[in-house]
Amino acid sequence: QVQLVESGGGLVQAGGSLRLSCAASKRTISSYTMGWFRQAPGKEREFVAGISWSGQSTYYTDSVKGRFTISRDNAKNTVSLQMNSLKPEDTAVYYCAAEQLARNIIVGVIRPDYWGQGTQVTVSS
Repeated sequence: QVQLVESGGGLVQAGGSLRLSCAASKRTISSYTMGWFRQAPGKEREFVAGISWSGQSTYYTDSVKGRFTISRDNAKNTVSLQMNSLKPEDTAVYYCAAEQLARNIIVGVIRPDYWGQGTQVTVSS
């Protein structure tokens, strides 16, 4: 069982930046594929970014490419999402997710086995 706890959400003006962090406990996530999802009010949860177990492969949904960067520190058992040039449409609850499958290459949405509780990101116009 992996426990994931997100932090770093908040309120920011459009064009600003936030850095989300996800700390894992109870088990090491060094062999897990990790990702971030988000869910806006009234919308389905969507995949935002993913990173392979080694950190060498990353994937981003089109709407965040060039603005968001996912990274991981296996020694610290953490995953981060740097979000720049934020837009009002980025407003959502952001969830950290872990997939037990150790993917070498990320080509699309991952299938999480574990989820964090979520952190709210609100971007004002």
